[in-house]
Amino acid sequence: MTAISVATTNGHHVHQHHHQHVDVIDDSIVAEMQSSTPFEGPEKLLEIWFAPSADHLPVVDEAKYGSGYVDGDGNPKRQGLRRIHRAVWEEMLDIVKCKVLSVIVGEELDAYLLSESSLFVSPHKIILKTCGTTLNLLGLPRILDIASRYCGFSKVWRCFYSRKSFMFPERQLGPHREWGEEVRYLDAFFRDGSAYTVGKVNGDHWLLYLTSPVEDDDDALEPVTYGSRLRMYTPSPTPSLEDTPTLSDLQQDYTIEILMSHLSTSARLPFFYHQKEAADGRGHAYAAKLSTELGIDTIFPVDRTTLDAFAFDPCGYSANALIDWGGGEGYYTIHVTPEAGWSYASFECNVPLPTRDSSALGVRGLDPDLPDLQTLVRNVVNIFDPGRLSVTLFVSTSAKSDVAIETAQKVFKQALSPRGYYRNEKINYEFGGYDLAFASFRRLGTKGRNMADKD
Repeated sequence: MTAISVATTNGHHVHQHHHQHVDVIDDSIVAEMQSSTPFEGPEKLLEIWFAPSADHLPVVDEAKYGSGYVDGDGNPKRQGLRRIHRAVWEEMLDIVKCKVLSVIVGEELDAYLLSESSLFVSPHKIILKTCGTTLNLLGLPRILDIASRYCGFSKVWRCFYSRKSFMFPERQLGPHREWGEEVRYLDAFFRDGSAYTVGKVNGDHWLLYLTSPVEDDDDALEPVTYGSRLRMYTPSPTPSLEDTPTLSDLQQDYTIEILMSHLSTSARLPFFYHQKEAADGRGHAYAAKLSTELGIDTIFPVDRTTLDAFAFDPCGYSANALIDWGGGEGYYTIHVTPEAGWSYASFECNVPLPTRDSSALGVRGLDPDLPDLQTLVRNVVNIFDPGRLSVTLFVSTSAKSDVAIETAQKVFKQALSPRGYYRNEKINYEFGGYDLAFASFRRLGTKGRNMADKD
């Protein structure tokens, strides 16, 4: 695996070290440190594809677009969106209301750790994940403008926006106050977008908006110009048969999310810190210690993982990791809000994983050193010990998708039932080009309620 640097915003490099122990303050002090203002842990997740793969980038005139580019550092994979100056992305993030803490510069993508979650930049797509009261969707016009202005992307290939139901929707701002407002905002940019609610409307549920490539772009309009009025944005057309990417060109898209709430006291306590531990730029160093203590740094093989984590003062934790999985470079990201009353942790990963009773979830060429899906779910849940959780697997459609999705449902149950969880919802969904497995679980005998409980 090629060495990957983790550079903080002040230019210093983070060195990962293993530590034997992390001191945790006692729960009486935690109560004093906890904020009385609720924090919205569940994230808004915006994913925009400007091309079907990194092999399908537009040819650009360096003289025209060079002002927005960084040096490619001799890496032929550092193309498209990855060549844009960090300062350009930071200006977009100012609109969203979050800041860059550090960056992992990978072989195939870059992982930005943010003050409110994460940003992942690949040559052909961008993933923006933000929590709290950030204005995620307000970054969309600027993202479209950046992609057009600096990279020559005139259209969007696909767009996805998803989130778990908010704990405190009344605290949200802009279009995020209600799901209907978010849908209307996205519809102003995209034709033929589809919006879905998966799960109990009066309980935990998962919301999804997605677009599909269209067959005819006769009505496509010019891309949005930053600062102009909103204009309709039409997804790129499905390519002709001779231009259609082969399986070797276009790997199956695969994303698993584990969204957890009602974390146990013992799981929450490590994420509260002495102020001195997080002071003077030591948030990265302390988080590295904590990642080792809790086993976060071994979720995937250590020699395949580059982990960048940050501990917030006085509480909270975020981490990005890049994974060399044998078929390319993937990521996982973790974010933790440990405060009682609104405790929450999320895990998201796009590395295709095998199952114990099959070679893979419809994906070939997987690395045998990777954890299987059941082990991954079990290990993540063991770290955060939630009273409630939902698990989603979102996979691009293939000939094996139906079997893969049902296999995933069995795996989720097998991983969680021995830990005392019962499944209270199981939903399989077919979208345009994608299949979804959604399941929610609750631990038997769970006591206590989050302030945000609606059911």
